[in-house]
Formats: sequence, C-alpha cells, structure tokens
Amino acid sequence: MSKLVAFAAIQGAYNIVSKVEGAYNMALEKYGPEQKLEFPNTGYFLPIIYSLLGIPVKDLASAKKPLEIARRLLPPHVKNFNHLPFLGPLLDAGMASLFAEEIFEAIRYVDNPDFYFHSEECEVVLDDKGKVDWGKSKIWLGAADDIVMRKRGVEFVDGSAPGFAAIVGAAPTPEIAKTIAEEYQRRNLYVFMAANQNGTTVTEQLCEAGVQIGWNTRLVPFGPDISAAVFALGFANRAAMAFGGVKPGDYKRILLYNKDRVFAFVNALGEVNAEWAANAAGCVNWGFPTIADTDIPEILPTGVCTYEHVVANVTHDEIVQKSVEVRGLKTVVTKVDIPLSYGAAFEGERIRKEDLYVEFGGGKTQATELVEMAEMDEIEDNKVIVVGQDIKDLGEKGGRLPLGIFVQVAGRKMQPDFEPILERQIHHLINYAQGVMHIGQRDIAWIRLGRPAVDKGFELRHIGQILHDMFHKDFGSILDKVQVTLYTGKAEVDKFTEKARAAYKARDARVENMTDEAEETYYSCTLCQSFAPSHVCVISPERTGLCGAYNWMDCKASFEINPTGPNQPIQKGECLDTVLGQWKGVNDFVYKASRQKVDHYNFYSIVYDPMTTCGCCECIAALLPGCNGIMTVHRDYTGETPCGMKFTTLAGVMGGGQSSPGFVGHSKYNIIQRKYVAGDGGILRLVWMPKSLKEELREGLERRGKEMGVPDLIDKIADETVGTDEAAVMEFLQKVGHPAVNMDPIVG
Repeated sequence: MSKLVAFAAIQGAYNIVSKVEGAYNMALEKYGPEQKLEFPNTGYFLPIIYSLLGIPVKDLASAKKPLEIARRLLPPHVKNFNHLPFLGPLLDAGMASLFAEEIFEAIRYVDNPDFYFHSEECEVVLDDKGKVDWGKSKIWLGAADDIVMRKRGVEFVDGSAPGFAAIVGAAPTPEIAKTIAEEYQRRNLYVFMAANQNGTTVTEQLCEAGVQIGWNTRLVPFGPDISAAVFALGFANRAAMAFGGVKPGDYKRILLYNKDRVFAFVNALGEVNAEWAANAAGCVNWGFPTIADTDIPEILPTGVCTYEHVVANVTHDEIVQKSVEVRGLKTVVTKVDIPLSYGAAFEGERIRKEDLYVEFGGGKTQATELVEMAEMDEIEDNKVIVVGQDIKDLGEKGGRLPLGIFVQVAGRKMQPDFEPILERQIHHLINYAQGVMHIGQRDIAWIRLGRPAVDKGFELRHIGQILHDMFHKDFGSILDKVQVTLYTGKAEVDKFTEKARAAYKARDARVENMTDEAEETYYSCTLCQSFAPSHVCVISPERTGLCGAYNWMDCKASFEINPTGPNQPIQKGECLDTVLGQWKGVNDFVYKASRQKVDHYNFYSIVYDPMTTCGCCECIAALLPGCNGIMTVHRDYTGETPCGMKFTTLAGVMGGGQSSPGFVGHSKYNIIQRKYVAGDGGILRLVWMPKSLKEELREGLERRGKEMGVPDLIDKIADETVGTDEAAVMEFLQKVGHPAVNMDPIVG
C-alpha cells in the first residue's frame, strides 16, 4: 500500500478530529452539555456512532465519549523510514474521521437550523435570465428523515435500487456531470452528493445543466462539505438496523451487512485532498471502494472490499462502468424504443408549468386507463393506434387533451384476474420515461409531457410503445401479444371511460368477495430477505403484504411470471387455529424459508405470536393494554403515539424478521380487511390512529363499522388531536362509548 495514501488519509483524519474537537468545545461553551443533538425526524440517534459503537448520542454531553474514541483511534503519523504498509491504521483513521464528522454535522443543525432544507425535493430558483439564483435556492437536504429512509430504503430491499454512488467533488463541466448522473439514473442507482472542488459541486453543476435533483430523481445532494458524506453512510447503517434487524453496537455485523447487501461506492471527482482521503479510508471499512478521475496512489489488492479499494485515473466516459465493476455490482439498462432516456430513477421527475407542453387528465380533462384480456386472433402484437388528435397537432404552444389508454393483451397463460395487476403497472412504466410525468390510475389518471421530451421527438404513440415493450419484458411469460389504442377525442374518451368503469366495478366485487377460507393456496413473499433474512411474509386474500405493494392476486400473477421468484404458492394445509389464523402447511413453509428461525405465527393476532415484520411495513400496530385495544401508526406520521414510541422506534424494536407479541406490521389496506386482528376482536379493538391515516381510509372504515354494527366507529377512534398517551385516549374512549371499553380483556 502506498506510503502517500497512508500519509494523506492519516493526516486528514488528524485534521478532521482536531477541527471537530474545536467545534465541540465551542458548542459546549455556548449551549451547555444539555443541548440536544440529533438529525431531525430520524431514529437511531447519530446512526454511524449508534450502529457501530452502540452509544446513543442525545446531547452534547453524550457526544463526548465517541469523540474521545475518535481521538484514540487515530494511528501514529507515517514515518519517513520503515513505514509498514498495512491497511489497519488507515481504516482506523477513516473511522475516526466519520465519528467526528457525524458529531460536527449534528452541531451544525444546532448552530444553523436552516442550513439544510427539510424536504424530499430541492428548490431551485431561476432568475430573470434563466440562471440559478443561488441566494434563493435551497439545494442541500442533509440527513434523510425517517419517512424518506423508509420509503427509499424499501427500494434497496426489493432490488429496484441496486445500490448507490457517493459522488464527492465536481466534474470538469456541468455537461460531464449531467452525463455521469444520467448514466447512473439509467442503471437505477441512487447518487448521493457531497463535498466541493474549488468552490463548486456536482450538485450545483447539475442544477446549471437543468437536471432535477432530490430524492424523487435519485440524485440526492446531502451537503457542500466532505463531512456530509456521513449522511450516505448513516443511511446505509440505518437500513441495516431497520430492515436487517442488526442490533446497535454489533459493528462486525453492521459492516459485513453493508459489504454484502448494500452495493455502494465512491466517485472522487477532482483533486483528492487529505480530508477526502480520510473519508475514502472510512468507506473502505464498509467495503465501499473509491474510483477517482485523478492520478492518486491506488490500493488494488483485495481485502476488505470485494475487489480493488482505490482505483485512479478513470476517464469520465468510463467511470460509471468501471465503478459498478469494481464494486461487483450487476446493473441493467432498460431498452425501450422511444427517443428518451428510460429508467426507474426518472419516476420522480416533476413536469412544472414552465416546462409543460401537453397534459391529459388531472381534473382538466378526462384520462382513463384499462387493460383487457383478448383472444389471440383478435389483436396484433406491437400495434399502436391513435384515434383523434396527436401531440404534433397542438402546434408550438401545446395544450390539453382528454386521453383513453386501452391496452389489450393476449396469451396462453393470461387470465382475467391479471388484468388489474397489469393495469397498475401503467403508472410507473410511463413515469420511467425522462420528461414524462404520470399520476393516478384507472379513471383519475394525469399525464404531463415536458417540452424537452417533445423536442426530442416523443409522440403519443410512444406511450403505447412503452407499454408494449415493458409488458413483454416484465410479463412475457404470461402474454404473447400487446396492442394499444389511444383515444384523444372527447366523445371517444367518454364512451371508453364508461366501459372502463363497468370493468372496475366487476373486478372490485370479485376481490371484495374473496375469503381466506375459500382459497387453499396462499403465497409467500421473500423479497425482503435480502435485508431481513429470517422474515417470511405470507399473503392470503384477506391479509395483504406488510409493505402494501402485494395482494393475493399480485402474488398469483408473480408466480406465473417467475415460478422461481419470491412469491411461491403455499398449500395452507390443516387449520390449527381458526380464530388466530394458523395452518400447518404455512408453518412448515415458514420454518424452512426462515432458515429454521421461525416455526409458526398467527395471521389474525397481535397478542399471540403475530406474523414477523421486516421493517418495510406501511403501518405498525401496538397493544395498548390500558385501553383494552390497539393502536396503529403509518410511516408518514412522525409524531408521538400512545405506546410511547414513534414509528421509527417501533420499526427498530420489532423489524428485522422478528415475531414480537404486542406488535405487528401490516399494510394500510389490511386495516379495513375483515380479518384484521380478528383473533383479538378485530377492528373494534382499534382505539387510536393518526388523523391523516383515518382520513385516507375513511370510506373503508365507515363500511367496516357498519358491518360490525357500529356505524360511527370512525368517530370513536382517537387520534393525535385527542392525545398521545393512554390516559387521554382512555378518557376519550369512555366519553364516546368505544366498543373496546366493554369488550373482554385483550390480554389474559
């Protein structure tokens, strides 16, 4: 290993730790030891320190110990003679730097609360000349809050985000920065950005090039300094604790988990100074290599990283491919026959008014989507028909049109039950096109096309081309032909919408009438085992997947599409408990699929051996013994709850594939399914939920209340406006006469 590398990294670590010690002492003098330290709206305290050392930093006083550990980790300076080229001291120096920088960033939140913009999207403001007004723009996002982490972390679990590139510095030009970023987007990778090179950053370069940045486009600007790199590593460690169930302080498992399951790497753009070198050394502890565009000493032997540790002199047109190779990452670029870039990273783009050329639906016109099964001889594959005006007929100014998207599919394995599953794919498949925005589904769709997309040659027929190409790619095992008809005339769209609504009604009735008792086959979902190895989700007609993304029909279709995939059929077998919901066939499958970690669980109970939870769940229910009922909270709610824990804390307590009596993860929709905690008294036990979730599920809650003989049940369920402690909730329950008050004790 190069002596120059060791000298730079160790010297950089000394610089960083000394600087942070100074900032810490100033903060201590200014604010006192009781001053709270945190990254706003996040669990796991300061996550790098908490995950690796097990020390919960809550205030300046508790930050003293990890800062002292950082000082002790600093190795001796490199000697002029008899230097030993071992990697160990370098790794210690890197870890010391990261512990110190995490404390520095927490102090920054105290010193300058508005330095970071608390949002998923950046605010880039242009002046009268179309240039970025840096004084008014808000581009630095800082630590991902728990809502973002849960939502985006799931993408790393299910594979839709194969990894992330941490880019530090700046490219030679904004155009090069744009090319690199968009190539990572095409590969569906996230890009986490930090540090500046000679006063500019790749984030600012992307803004200048007109590229949308933020979590929604997977181009995430953490901060302008190298210390902001801790937000990327903290994100990875939070994922290990939240989804993988790794306990705080188990540093070996945390680091191995990241090396084996979180495929990340660093791109250093520009001259690498000592502090960058220290951070790069820190990343090697995680198994994350650094790939640089400058001539720096390399560390090529394998050891901690999968392959090389530091690779230098990589050209900008090769840096993306070289990075994924060095990390051992496999990525796929989706090819669709349209004149736009295409990939999941473009799904979060927003087409704003100033960039808009044409829009369909959104309340201004009608936009409806329908997928319908056809006979093989009724349709022609790869045929796209446009009935009515096309985009080019709108002239230079563009405008607004109604739209009907009618997709007919035929295949020997196609079934009518698969129609709504394919139909739901329209949303994200259209959204994956750069410069195209899709919101909603069914008869409330809203599509916007940006002027740049139209200027590149995008036409209405290309919507049909996307659906044809992607349906064949994703569902080729069940269909053989795809034909798309696009209506843009008002009369034709209105007639098509009437037909579509009749189809929706028939489908909804079919799903609503399905019961667990009537089906002998359930389905597994082991997608989350990449992060939570012992978790096995089992999905029945009346218990959707915890994440909300899969129902029984989805799993049935998934198995037909990929017979060796994560959704496997389970013959439920002998019923061992009709009340709690337990079957021998399910137990046998779970025991084997969980690697003998879980031998049974109950579908319909929170009290007695509930289903395991992975951390990807939309909601978590918790027992409230003092209220003789249960509460539930969804991950979008960041406030306190009557059980004394926020969503993030709950997820940390019972995520990672554990069965935790008194707690259970579930989807939002599961709350209004008939079997929701039926073994403990069902929905009549629900005594508290966030107001936003209550409003989201209002129609279903009112329907279920009527079915249970309590038509005003929704008004008897407390929320945060009533209180967030059991005493306040119980007082409310007694006042309104909630049925749980007079039910048998939920425990015992």
